Amino acid sequence: MTAWSRDGDDLLLRVRLTPGAAREEIGGVWADEKGALWLSARVRAVPEKGKANAALIALLGKRLDWPKSAILVESGDTNRLKRLRMKGGGEGAALQRLSAMIEEQGQA
Repeated sequence: MTAWSRDGDDLLLRVRLTPGAAREEIGGVWADEKGALWLSARVRAVPEKGKANAALIALLGKRLDWPKSAILVESGDTNRLKRLRMKGGGEGAALQRLSAMIEEQGQA
């Protein structure tokens, strides 16, 4: 089981976001009580008026070298657990970068 899945050409990410963190980072995984894996992410932005979600999208876009406009929050707008869709991200470089970020943390 992984923190992502493919939906056609798109990549679906399960993300556990920690807003208001001291530093911004993505990497490693977190398992919920059902054993589902979630990509761990931290942003400095506060969870107010979508600021943390926007910071998460910006951080993912930068780290995965993917356009911010192609990353959408599908569910979890006001929740710590989110499902994101990366349009066209199910193939190639974005998926490889995502795998590398998780492995960097030594938790994959």
